[in-house]
Amino acid sequence: MKKILKNIGLVVVCGMMMLNSEAQTIDPHTKYVMVIHGGAGTIEKKYMTPQKEKAYRDALTKALEHGYKMIDEGYPAMDAVQAAVNVMEDSPLFNAGKGAVFTHEGKNELDASIMDGATLKAGAVAGITTIRNPINAARTVMEKSEHVMMVGQGADLFAQQNGCDTVSPAYFFTQERWDQLQRTIAEEEVGRAAYNYNDIRDSRIAGISPKDAKFGTVGAVALDKKGNLAAGTSTGGMTNKRFGRVGDSPIIGAGTYCNNATAGISCTGWGEYYIREVAANRVSSLIELKGLSVVDATKQVIDEIGKMGGDGGIITLNRDGQVAMEFNTSGMYRGTVDENGKITVEIYK
Repeated sequence: MKKILKNIGLVVVCGMMMLNSEAQTIDPHTKYVMVIHGGAGTIEKKYMTPQKEKAYRDALTKALEHGYKMIDEGYPAMDAVQAAVNVMEDSPLFNAGKGAVFTHEGKNELDASIMDGATLKAGAVAGITTIRNPINAARTVMEKSEHVMMVGQGADLFAQQNGCDTVSPAYFFTQERWDQLQRTIAEEEVGRAAYNYNDIRDSRIAGISPKDAKFGTVGAVALDKKGNLAAGTSTGGMTNKRFGRVGDSPIIGAGTYCNNATAGISCTGWGEYYIREVAANRVSSLIELKGLSVVDATKQVIDEIGKMGGDGGIITLNRDGQVAMEFNTSGMYRGTVDENGKITVEIYK
């Protein structure tokens, strides 16, 4: 077994799972073939129950296993990204698909995007309400239309007509997300600023404080056996959002970008700042135009977002298998799998 550097993580080697206090996700000598995230925010171990932490680690591991299976069997990176994101969209733990947050009106409006690094083709959907897996709808837009983005009822209809699984809007209901909305509305009604809770334990969701209602996204970047990259991002958006608000996740160049010549990138965090920063594309541009490494480019963009007042994280992967997972919050659900199938999952700083 290769030597692994320091930190705390979950490692899966040859099908065996173990907690390893000497594990670190990023090893500069390892070739990674997939990196994923499940959202960033105020995620602290002291507020996380062992049961909930295990559930998150298991879900992230399952997503990486599904993605790696596609890569290992020779499927394109697009298939690996879709497979990994589908797992997280189907879990109520993440703010995407089944676990999506609610708008002010008590609806679930879902966004997603996907991009092919070999062709620079991309697809995106925003504000959809009846498609079980938004990332599938985004890929359908990319492959079966001449467009890049579709929104609302039109996007739902197009995805349905092209074979995407449809569900009743009630499918997306979870009690935790509903309670999160009610707390946010109640706080507004008593005249206090939204997302300003003092006690992180007020929220039962994964130890994330309600002040992080703006956070939560899932994403994946994959490198296939032909050396091609793909990236995808999916989200339920911001708790208590109004007026058809759309964040960065479905916007190519802001929440998702992928180019074989540079890297694949997926973002999570306060979407308005990522849009203003054109964050995902900026990572790519710093690699291309300034010759920065994957880690340095990703870190610079996170630092710039922080200086603007925003928070969140970014994952990046290039064709050499070099990976970055940068964030300016106390935690980000994240994980990698290398070319040998070794999975590492981490949550905290």
